[in-house]
Amino acid sequence: MKFKTPQSLTILNELIGQTLVGNGDSLVTGCNEIHKVMSGDITFVDHPKYYNKALQSAATYIIINKNVEVPEGKALIVSDDPFRDYVKITKYYSPFVPSPKAVSDSAKIGAGTQLQPNVYIGNGVEIGIDCIIHANVAIYDGTVVGDRVIIHAGAVLGSDAFYFKKRVERDLCYDKLYSCGRVMVENDVEIGACCTIDKGVSGETIIGAGSKLDNQVHVGHGVVIGKNCLIAAQVGIAGKTTLEDNVTLWGQVGVNKDLTIGTGAVVYAQSGVPASLEAGKVYFGSPVGEAKEKMKELVWLKRLPELFKKK
Repeated sequence: MKFKTPQSLTILNELIGQTLVGNGDSLVTGCNEIHKVMSGDITFVDHPKYYNKALQSAATYIIINKNVEVPEGKALIVSDDPFRDYVKITKYYSPFVPSPKAVSDSAKIGAGTQLQPNVYIGNGVEIGIDCIIHANVAIYDGTVVGDRVIIHAGAVLGSDAFYFKKRVERDLCYDKLYSCGRVMVENDVEIGACCTIDKGVSGETIIGAGSKLDNQVHVGHGVVIGKNCLIAAQVGIAGKTTLEDNVTLWGQVGVNKDLTIGTGAVVYAQSGVPASLEAGKVYFGSPVGEAKEKMKELVWLKRLPELFKKK
């Protein structure tokens, strides 16, 4: 998320009341997760496993729960709870703004776009020309929809990321990482009935031009789907995963987080994808392997009773 106007690090630290180490007059341009950061951004880290990654990232400013040497060109805020303080900053600069109307006054709807009954269009939404938005679709704040897009009934675009921090010291133990990103749907996309597409935590969830999503597909936060992908019914794609162009996922495929499926890959129905897949191959199984090899394994499994009898 980029701030509407850059903010001094001192101002941000006054908001959360922690210990600033470095130049407080330097300007912060936005806040982002570690894997999305750019120069000028502030991020947070609260686990030793990720200290080096955060300190060596492109982020200029880091909220951290350890006293460390300040890397050159950076500044730190030392906090007893970086997660809490990062959420406080994002909520302050990207607050929830209720919209009492079915179509927000700040939404922009292109020429020729048709809205069916009971559609909800949130604040700052932009929809291109010649789209069809069917009944009971909900498009949350900040979502951008391109031209000639079809969204079928009951779909939800821009719901919050499924991202929580567990607090073992109390009964109600999950703290929510506030989502301040958005969804971007490029031209000529079709989104099936009852699909759910989460916005990025701080960046963008992207559905590439020409891609088609069947009914009841779930796309997690920060996922990037390339151009001309086919996603069949009941596929679930976890957060921060990338599908390159022309990928096909058949029904009920489950895709783990933080991985890449290469260009032109095909994954057969009910497969489970735990790690990145190479481009141009056909996959099957759970966990997936190349389809031809998995089919051979199934043949041998069927022969096991016969082989035991021979013994």
